[in-house]
Amino acid sequence: MKQERSHTTGCCQTPRRMFLADVGMGFTGLALGSLLQQDGIVRGEQPWSAPTGKPHHVPRAKTVIWVFLSGGYSQMETFDPKPALNKYAGKTFQQTPFDDPFKSPLHDERSRSVIEKVRDKYATIFPMQVGHRKHGQNGIEVTDWWPHLASCVDDLTFVRNMWTTDNDHAAENQTHTGRHKLDEVQPSIGSWVKYGLGSINDNLPQFVVLGGPTRADTRKSFEANYLGPEHEGVPLALDPKNPLPYGKRGPQILADEQRNEFELINRLNGLAQVEYPDDPNLKARIRSYELAFRMQKAVPEAIEMSRETAATQELYGLNNATTKVAGQRLLAARRLAERGARFIQVYPTPYGQWDSHKKLKTLHAQMSEKVDKPIAGLIKDLKQRAMLDDVLVVFCTEFGRTPAIEERSGGTDGRDHHPHGFTVWLAGAGLKPGYVHGATDELGFHALEPGHYVTDLHATVLDLMGLDGRRLAIPGRKRLEIDHGQPIRDLYA
Repeated sequence: MKQERSHTTGCCQTPRRMFLADVGMGFTGLALGSLLQQDGIVRGEQPWSAPTGKPHHVPRAKTVIWVFLSGGYSQMETFDPKPALNKYAGKTFQQTPFDDPFKSPLHDERSRSVIEKVRDKYATIFPMQVGHRKHGQNGIEVTDWWPHLASCVDDLTFVRNMWTTDNDHAAENQTHTGRHKLDEVQPSIGSWVKYGLGSINDNLPQFVVLGGPTRADTRKSFEANYLGPEHEGVPLALDPKNPLPYGKRGPQILADEQRNEFELINRLNGLAQVEYPDDPNLKARIRSYELAFRMQKAVPEAIEMSRETAATQELYGLNNATTKVAGQRLLAARRLAERGARFIQVYPTPYGQWDSHKKLKTLHAQMSEKVDKPIAGLIKDLKQRAMLDDVLVVFCTEFGRTPAIEERSGGTDGRDHHPHGFTVWLAGAGLKPGYVHGATDELGFHALEPGHYVTDLHATVLDLMGLDGRRLAIPGRKRLEIDHGQPIRDLYA
């Protein structure tokens, strides 16, 4: 009897397709290894290897809460007051005793406009729109729009000499990925953390987004790019009944029924992996189904605010309509950090709300009132729970605002985008408390040397989490020196 031709090979009955795929990838791997060795990528004492989930060195933090205020808050009306703006209000930069900021070499070095350079025309100095006072043991100046956060300055570490280059709101992506809008996109900082350290709690997403952009082009702020979709940020809604479209089993579906559905999907995806063994989207999809099943209990519990005491809810401003939204998101961030999320990216306010081209005094005052108490509540809550030792809080925006009046469309009471100098702050993770690093010039225009491009902030975060960004870089994916940045070690206690 003629024997049927088998679709397997060898004594172990390996499927032919798998065998060919393995052989092909084996030859490809040999060739790639040779090329990488020629390029010097695999030379040296520490050749590249995929992350193991373990830090490269002893970490100072295990979780990051990244608080982002979209739109660009004014450095002068928040954390870097400039009294000289009042003294020379109505004058041009050239009419002050200070150097013309447009003639500084820093101006061209840090300028890469996406749209026309209209900002270069704004030269009439606009006075500060709010008063300021000194706070804390070191007399750190904060404007009067932040009374609650001002009471926390002894726990904060300010960086007043940040800069970036994109004057368009795609600077949101630049703040999170390090790359200008016109450049090849890189993974976001949250994705690098997730990629490097893996999971603390397998029942929760490790990179979580609370709130977030409404524009599709700003979603790159939490995308993983070539690291693969499993390392992207997972947006969560603060509704325990439905935090994710796939995060809750419908009432018409029995638990065993859903379990069987997931098992069938995984079997089908497993078969597909034989056909496409290296498809990152497929692998991510499989992991997402598995995570979705595990999250059905863990996620709703993590964001259930009613379990918090009345005092805690008051601390975050949940009982006030003005502060409720920001308070809920920041309290959820603390609860997720407690339960083992790695990177929690929080948008306390909607997209672009700090973009005060007009009516800066009115708009900044309103927005400050919405977030001041909740953000201070987060710092106080983490501190009283002894969580600041393990949690790093980063508070930032995409750029600052011009010291001059924005004159487009007859404007008289607003400031335009300003990437040349702005302020961020950090808290926790063994940083110097009540400390100010760096400065801008007398009018708040330029970040003075040594200024810090946004990837210095990224490098600081990675370093505090125990990661070396250069060891995370993937062979074949070109990263520039500026992509890696340098940790701001002056901030470390």
